[in-house]
Amino acid sequence: MTIAERLKSPTPKFFKKLRNLGLGLVAAGGVIVASPIAIPALVVSIGGYFIVAGSVTTAVCQAVTTEEGKEEKCSN
Repeated sequence: MTIAERLKSPTPKFFKKLRNLGLGLVAAGGVIVASPIAIPALVVSIGGYFIVAGSVTTAVCQAVTTEEGKEEKCSN
């Protein structure tokens, strides 16, 4: 499976929710970093970490796919 096919294939529900959480982190970090008021450097660097963490989470969750016709079975 190529990367383009993987990104176009369906994503499981859990990873869609996690992807949306990552997008929220990116948005929150962007608001913090671009705020027009003077805020401490620590808060700005935390905003930068939010942007990085959200971006990585979103990219990884988008690449997770389900294979149609295959089910995972627990071996208990």
